[in-house]
Amino acid sequence: MKNKYILFLLFLFILISGCVGTSSQGLFGTGVSVAIDPRSLGTQIDDNLMQKNLTARLIIEDKKYLLSINTKVLDGRIFIAGKVDDPEEKLKITKMAWETKGVRSVRNNLIIKEQFNFKQSAVDLLITSQLRTALVLNKNIKSTNYNIDTYKKKIYIYGIAHSKDEQKEVIKEGKAITDVQRVIASILLVEDLRIQKD
Repeated sequence: MKNKYILFLLFLFILISGCVGTSSQGLFGTGVSVAIDPRSLGTQIDDNLMQKNLTARLIIEDKKYLLSINTKVLDGRIFIAGKVDDPEEKLKITKMAWETKGVRSVRNNLIIKEQFNFKQSAVDLLITSQLRTALVLNKNIKSTNYNIDTYKKKIYIYGIAHSKDEQKEVIKEGKAITDVQRVIASILLVEDLRIQKD
């Protein structure tokens, strides 16, 4: 009970401190004041609420995210940066971002912590490049809607498909690449997204 009370106070502090229209400096660069921000005041408030909502949910999920994960929302677009322990954790955080009400897109720049292995990284990079090329060349797929990560010959795909046929086609392209051990897809359908606010 005490921990929930402390988390509530922390969330309240974050919410209040985020409403002040001052300049800020952070991981995503220099912020702008409310007076010169090109977004409308309503959009700024919506973005701020989305950011605080996601940050609070991440902290409730695991307190370590308070220091290891940074989020920024601009015009309904969520940007995530930081370090996580494994690809499954990265995928989980991406899903949490997509579940935020009013989200338009998610840009995930999370890095997986581990010792660098040049040979493994080269193989993973080749697999990612092959899949990216296959998606670009496939006329039934809008390739810009997908983010691809490869980790130890496992492909992680997340993005938005316009139809179930496109969703299946993306997974099929991933499985067709040589040396791929597994394709883990988190592909949402446009019809299931809340692209615009109610």
